[in-house]
Formats: sequence, structure tokens, C-alpha cells
Amino acid sequence: GLFLGIVLDKFMFLLVGKIIGVAVPLGFFVSARVIRQTVQVFALIFLGICVNAIRQVHVADPIALLRAGNAGEKEPATRWALALAGLAALGGGYYIAITVSDPVASLVLFFVAVVLVVIGTYLLFTAGSIALLKMLRKNKGYYYKTRHFVSVSGMIYRMKQNAVGLANICVLSTMVLVMVSTTTSLMIGIEDAVRERYPADIMVYFRDDTPEGNQEAIETIRALQRERNLSVKGEMAYLYLGLSASWEYKYEERYEAEVTSALNSMDELFFITLDDYNSVMGEQKTLAEGEIMIYSNRTSYDQPTFRLFDREYRVAERLEDFVGNGMYSANISNTHYIVVPDRDTLLEIHAAQKELLGENASKIRQVYGFDMDADKEEQYAFYNALTERLNQNGLNAQTEGRAESKVSFISLYGGLFFIGVFLGVLFVMATVLIIYYKQISEGYDDRERFVIMQKVGMSREEVKSAIHSQVVTVFFLPLLVAGIHVTAAFPLISKLLVMLQLTDTKLFIACTGACFLVFAVMYVFVYNLTARTYYRIVSR
Repeated sequence: GLFLGIVLDKFMFLLVGKIIGVAVPLGFFVSARVIRQTVQVFALIFLGICVNAIRQVHVADPIALLRAGNAGEKEPATRWALALAGLAALGGGYYIAITVSDPVASLVLFFVAVVLVVIGTYLLFTAGSIALLKMLRKNKGYYYKTRHFVSVSGMIYRMKQNAVGLANICVLSTMVLVMVSTTTSLMIGIEDAVRERYPADIMVYFRDDTPEGNQEAIETIRALQRERNLSVKGEMAYLYLGLSASWEYKYEERYEAEVTSALNSMDELFFITLDDYNSVMGEQKTLAEGEIMIYSNRTSYDQPTFRLFDREYRVAERLEDFVGNGMYSANISNTHYIVVPDRDTLLEIHAAQKELLGENASKIRQVYGFDMDADKEEQYAFYNALTERLNQNGLNAQTEGRAESKVSFISLYGGLFFIGVFLGVLFVMATVLIIYYKQISEGYDDRERFVIMQKVGMSREEVKSAIHSQVVTVFFLPLLVAGIHVTAAFPLISKLLVMLQLTDTKLFIACTGACFLVFAVMYVFVYNLTARTYYRIVSR
């Protein structure tokens, strides 16, 4: 282990550097202190195992140990309380994962759901499986058939021995599928995430609440564009009003102190005028008095009307897309982009929430953005020059650059991808080892059964078929349950990915399905390899 760790050390650093796009300096360093600490840690682990083994031998009765090999194996007891507790824990975890609707709440509840599912998995494998098999045994029409009789009676004892190991395989398999599928989705969808967070190459968010006050800043930006001979395209500028709101029986502006009290109901409202929308989106849409258009980036708004400050608006159209606002797309809460007929309506909404909240009221802001025909280096240089120019002129604005910020996305997503793949490989190795040693122990246990069943009249092929059926059922059950776990967790994980700017559900579904297929193929391959050892032991 130490030798492989030293050899693979530099390789892992090169790999993570390649993933996140940074150069790793050449050179190779081996720390004697780290090697010494590793030896000490593993010495303590092995010492603990040795002490525990000595304790077990010391407290055991030698006569009982000598007779244990000839003693008949007791049938496992049916523990209905544990089986029902496992079913309840698993149901609770599934319920949380399926019903959670808010990304903030999903972050809090994720660990609760994981603990419940892990507890439920262990209890169902250890107690629930035996209870189910005994129920099948009581069904005489099902049980008293040759293939069912041998399989059910054999699996009752097999599950008693293998339940914990199979639960371990199930939990590890679920972890592999979740980690690899989520981190792969993030890496593949990184371009879409950056594009949503940064709608244009350069975005400038003005803090001055008067459009006239922002005009000087816009002219400063355009002057810098001319100085650097930049070819600007896709220029956009618009006013907007952002509010925090809660959904009860109607939308209603809330005080800031209430925000943390109802995470599941908190939404963001983003208002823009029809003229600005048509200008930004290149549309020619129209609205009558009292009508609005709406686009939702997380959860759709499906009501025919929209009520705010005791005024009701009719939803004329639900938009398929909106150029968005980087600041609001970064929010983990749901955002509704609402197009109002004119500026007077925007000012009316602003005045109503100012009357309610006073100094805490939101202000009408302006944003300006544009794309440019320039490579990354030129975009870096322009972003830095623009930030410096605005600060020098004392202009109150926040600047964001897509090319500059993409580096941080790659570092974050690449780091998560590396961790996901690395831990996935470790868990796969642990799964393979568990399967291998389970097959070995199964072989030695079944060798005597193999002989006994032939002595009572079953043919060699019937015995082999019966044992094969049991082994296949036992070892593929964790893969099936892991698939169910991942399917149930899909809604919850989707909400968590929203917090990392991944909103492409189809991409996540595709990655999850592909990861499950690859893992299933690998699982079958490992099983077939280890099954050969099993049949060699049984057939001796």
C-alpha cells in the first residue's frame, strides 16, 4: 500500500491538475514523516484487530468451539419489529427525497434522508428479507414446488449469514452511482451553467437606482470599448425590480425577518418592462393593461392570475425562455421573471412595496451587458481594465466577466469530479472485495450442501441450478435495491444540483442512467469472475 501510494502520488496530482486546468510543477517528493505516520496508524488498526481476536478466543468455550462444526445451524428468528422499523425508515427517507421542493430545504434534509435510507437498508436486509422468505414458506401453494422449496429454504439461512455484507454492497453501490453521476453531470454541463450564471461576456450591475445616474458609467464602458477596438455584439440594457416573496394563497411581499422562517415558500420576483424585454429578447410581444408574462427558472407558476399588493394581474403567456440575470440565477430559491406592460406599472409596484417596507424596500436597478469577438486573454484584460476604470471614476457598479469567472467554475466542478471518481473507485474496490470473499465463503458453505442434496436424490445439474439461482438472487439483490435508492433520491439530488447551477434535468437523467449501466456491466463481470472460484470450490 505504501509503495503504490508513493508511485501513484504524482499521477493523482497530475490528474486533478488536468481536470481543473492548472499546471502541476515537475518533481517528485517522498515524505518520511508521512510514511512513519501511516505505519503508526495501520499498526494501531492491526493491533486493535488482534486484541479483539484474542478477546473472542479467550471468552469462548473450547468444547463449544470443537462441537460447533458438527452442530446444526439454527433457523434465524423472524424479527418483525426490526423489519417494520426498516420499512418505516426507508419510507421516511424516500418521502423526504420525493416531496422536498426547495433547494435550501433539500440541503438541510439531504443528510436526514441519507441516514434514514442507510438504517432502513440494513434493517430490511437483516430482518426484512428473512421475514419475507418465511412468509413465502407459509404459502404452501408456492413453497411446495421443487425449485421454490430448495431456493426459499436455502436463502433463509443464506440471508442470515450474508445480510450485513449485502447491505454494505448496496450502500456502497448507491454511493458510487450518486457520486459519479452527479459529478459527471456537473462536468458535462459546465458550459450551460456558466452561460446561465453569466448571460453575456461582460455584465455590469449598477447600484445607482436612477437610470440617468448610470448613463455616465455606460458611456465610460463604451469609451473603453472604442479604445481597445473591441467588436461588441449582443448589447443589452434594462431596468428591473427584485422582490423576495412568499407563496401562501397569494404572492405577498414579506419582511426580511420572515425569510428564514419559511424556506419552502420563499421565491424571488423579478420585474421587467415589456419594452426592455422585447429589446433584450428580440421579440415583438404585446400586453394589455393588467396583463403580465411570466417565466420561472425552477418551479413553474401554473395559476391563471397573479396577485400582488391587492392587485390582480392576468397571466397572458408563460414564457419558454428569458435571457436572465446572473445575480438572480445564482440564487438557490425559485425566481419568477415577470414582464409588466410599461414602466408606470413597474413604478407602481415599487411604490407599493416601499410603502410597506420603508427603508428596507428594494430599489429599481439597471443592468448592462454585451458579448465581444475576443479571445480569453483579451476578455481577461478588458475585464480588469473596466473594473479599474469604473473604480477610478467613482462609479457605483459591480462587474462580472464570463471568461474570468469560468476558471472558478472549472476549479469547483473539476475538484468535485475528481473527488467523485476517486471515491467511486475506492467504493468499487471495496464492493469487489466483499463480493469476492462472499463467493469464497459461499463456496465452502455450499460444498457440504451440494453433497447432501445429491444424496437425497437430486441430480448434479438440479443441485447446481438451485445453488446458482440462490447465489445470483442474493448477489444481484443489492444492485437492484441500489437502483431503487438512486431513483427515489433523484428529485432531492436534482434540487441540490440546482444550487450548483445545473438545471438540465435531462442531462442528469442521462448521466445517471449511463453510470448505472456501466456499473451493472462491471458488477456482472466481477460476479462472473468470482463465480468461477465459487464453482471450483463446490465441485471438488
